[in-house]
Amino acid sequence: MQINGITIDDTFAEAFNMRATRVIITAINPTWALHAARAMTGFATSVIGCGVEAGIERELNSDETPDGRPGISVLLFAMGSKVLMQQLETRMGQCILTCPTAAAFAGIESEDMISLGRHLRYFGDGYQISKVIGGKRYWRIPIMEGEFLTEETTGMVRAIGGGNFLVLGKSQAQVLAACEAAIEAMKQVPNVIMPFPGGIVRSGSKVGSKYPKMFASTNDAFCPTLKGLVKSELDDETQCVMEIVVNGLTFDDIKAAMKAGLEAACSLGSEAGISRISAGNYGGKLGPHHFKLHEVLK
Repeated sequence: MQINGITIDDTFAEAFNMRATRVIITAINPTWALHAARAMTGFATSVIGCGVEAGIERELNSDETPDGRPGISVLLFAMGSKVLMQQLETRMGQCILTCPTAAAFAGIESEDMISLGRHLRYFGDGYQISKVIGGKRYWRIPIMEGEFLTEETTGMVRAIGGGNFLVLGKSQAQVLAACEAAIEAMKQVPNVIMPFPGGIVRSGSKVGSKYPKMFASTNDAFCPTLKGLVKSELDDETQCVMEIVVNGLTFDDIKAAMKAGLEAACSLGSEAGISRISAGNYGGKLGPHHFKLHEVLK
C-alpha cells in the first residue's frame, strides 16, 4: 500500500488491556485549569517507569462542566485497578488540591466507581462537609484559599493501551513535522490520549535487554545509527524514526485516532521526506489487540 508516495507496511500495532478513568478539572479561568491538568498528567508517559499513562483529552467550555467554569478533561490509564486508584489519589492530592481555584469532578460513569475525593476529604481535619446533589456526593474541604470542591468518586472502565505507528523519513526535522501533523489530527478524536511529550516518542523500545535488570531497551532494528551493526529495518536513506503511541477507551477509539494521524502524516507526501509508515509489535505475544495498518486506513 502506498499513499502519496509513502509506503505503508503490511504490519500491525500490538496493544494490551488497561484500566482507565476520566477526571474533569475546572478552575477560575482556562489558564489555571491547564496548570492543574498539566501537573496531574506530568511524569505519566509509560507504565514501564511511571506507573500510569495520562494526558489531556481536550479543553472544555463552561457549558460542558459541572460548575459552569472552564475545564480540562484528563484521562489516566494503568495496567491494573489498584495502581490506577493509587495514582489517581496521589495526583489529586499533590496536583489538584494544591492548585489555586481548581475543582475536580467525575468524568465517566461506570459500575466500578473509585475514589476521587473520598479519602482526600480527610485533609479537612474534620471540618470537611459533604452534600448529595442529584444522587452524587460532593465534598467541600477547607483550605487557606477558601474551599476545595471535589466529587467523591469517578468511574473506572476497561480500556486499551499501546496503539502505535512509526514514521520513517530522511531527517529529524521532516519526521517531526509529519508527527506534529498527525498529533494535531488525533487530538480531534475523543476518548484517546497520546501520553508522551507532545504526543511523540523518539526512543521506541523493544521488550527485554542484554542487561538482565532492564525490562525494555532501544528498538535497535529502527535505530539509524546502528545500521550495519544489527539486523536493521531501515534503508540507507532513512535517518530518523519517531513513534506515536495512543491509548483509548475502546478499540474503535484508537482505530479512529490512528486513521486520523496516519492520513495527516501521509498528506505531506514523500516529497516532504517521509518514506515509510510502520508499527511496533512483538509477534502478537504482548497484547490481544492488533491494529493492522492496512485495515485502519481502509
